[in-house]
Amino acid sequence: MVELADMQLFVQAVRSGSLSAAGRAIGYSPAVASKRLSRMEEALKVRLLHRTSRRLTLTEEGEIYYERCAQILADVAEAGAEITAGSLQARGHLKVTATVALGRRKIGPVVAQFAIDHPGVSVHLSLTDAVVDLVAGGFDVAVRIGELQDSRLISRKLADDRRVICGAPAYFARHGRPQVPADLLQHRCLILSRSGQAAADWAFVDQAQPFSLRVNGALAADTGDQIHDWALAGLGLQRRTYWDVADDLASGRLEEVLAPYSPADVGIHLVYASRRHLPAKTRLLMDALTRAFATQP
Repeated sequence: MVELADMQLFVQAVRSGSLSAAGRAIGYSPAVASKRLSRMEEALKVRLLHRTSRRLTLTEEGEIYYERCAQILADVAEAGAEITAGSLQARGHLKVTATVALGRRKIGPVVAQFAIDHPGVSVHLSLTDAVVDLVAGGFDVAVRIGELQDSRLISRKLADDRRVICGAPAYFARHGRPQVPADLLQHRCLILSRSGQAAADWAFVDQAQPFSLRVNGALAADTGDQIHDWALAGLGLQRRTYWDVADDLASGRLEEVLAPYSPADVGIHLVYASRRHLPAKTRLLMDALTRAFATQP
C-alpha cells in the first residue's frame, strides 16, 4: 500500500524536477528519497518516472498517477484546513444536561445567549435531577452539584454552593425569624418530597458538628419550582441550594435565615468526558458558563 508521504515525495519531485530536491524539502536524504520512490513503483507494479542525471520525465502511467496524487494531497490539505478552522470556530450540535432548577434559572439563559452569539451551533439542553451517564447519553457537558462520582470524567469548578433556608419578607413579618434550627419546629416549612410525605430531614452544623432536624411541612410538593413559588408568596420557609435562589436573595424577594448553621459548601462543576481535542463549541460554552457564575459572589 502506498503511503501518503510517498505520494507527497512523488508530486514534489515532479513539480521541482528533482528527486533529491524533493527529498530535501520533505526531510529525506537523496538515498532515502530514491529508495522510497522505488518502493512505490514496486508496490504499483509500474514505472512512474524516467530518471536521468539531469532530469525527471513522467511515464504515461506516471502522468495519470500524478494527477490523482495531486488531487488526493489537495483534498487532504483542504480537510485539515476545515478541521483546524472548526477548532477555532464553534459549529455543530451541543448536548448539555443540568439539574432542573439551576438549569432553568442559570444555565438556560446562558445557553440561549450562546446560541445567539454562535449561530453555527445548535444546543439541546436536557434538565433532570437524575444523574445521567454522559457517555451513554451522548452529552458533551453536564452541570452537576456535589462531588464527582465517575472517575472517567473531567470536571471544572464553576462555583461553591450551599443549602439556604429562606423566606419572603411578608412571611417573616407575620411569623418572625427562627434564631436556631430548633425554632423551625414552630414555623411553616415547605417540603420538597417525592414520596408524598410532608416531612423532611434538614441538615445543619453547630460548632463544626453536623446534625439533622426533622421538620414538618404545611405544604409539600414534588417539584422545587412549586416550593419556590410558595416561598415567594410568603407561605413558608424553603431549603434550597444557593444558586437556585441567588437572584431572589440579591433582590430582597427572599431573605436567608440560620446562615451560621449551614452545612459545608459543595461545588458546582462542569463535567465532560475528555479534555483531549475538545471542540471549540464545547470550550466556548464552558467559558460562557464560567463567566456567568463569576459575575455573582
